[in-house]
Amino acid sequence: MNMGRGLAILLGAGLLTGCTASVQPAGTKTSRPEATRKSGSTGRPTSGTAGSPSQPAERRVVLPAKAGGLNRVQGQGQLSDIPIDPGEMTPGMNLVAAEFVTPGGSVENAVLVVAVDHVPEDTSQRREHLWRGLLDRIGWTEGASAEPFPPGPLGGSLECFLASLAETGQVVCGWADATTAGVALFPDSDLQTAAATFAAMRADLER
Repeated sequence: MNMGRGLAILLGAGLLTGCTASVQPAGTKTSRPEATRKSGSTGRPTSGTAGSPSQPAERRVVLPAKAGGLNRVQGQGQLSDIPIDPGEMTPGMNLVAAEFVTPGGSVENAVLVVAVDHVPEDTSQRREHLWRGLLDRIGWTEGASAEPFPPGPLGGSLECFLASLAETGQVVCGWADATTAGVALFPDSDLQTAAATFAAMRADLER
């Protein structure tokens, strides 16, 4: 999908029924770059968090003006369409896509975020689908191993991996809980910094 500039997106299923997820198990060899997970990782809420497979938390993704202290890119420089394939969008689902920058930062170093709610399948599978979209976008073909990080007060799981040959560079992060999944691309960061920033951003992106 093309990445243009114009209006940031808050779209429902009606505009996206042609997008269909095709999810392979983590670690499967495919022609597309694949992010594998370290053992013990899950997209379902951890003990003591809101939501369960029988009674999932009715959370929704939103598009705030600020997320984790970063400002959403608005006006002439903001996104005009969906930068990656979000997967199948069914009735009742919402999709948000936007770029966020540090105060005084440039759009060239913006953090790209894409998130969906009311996911009908396992949310960790949807997260992996979104990850592959980000990896296709940046042309990363070397593979990666996602590491778990503290997800913050919303629970579920938050994982990140480095799509760079150096210890700093392009970091991809994603969260998954009972009903939502979201991913972000940090163009110039390290794992610890990106994970902490994304956890803070998630608190503003999910309600």
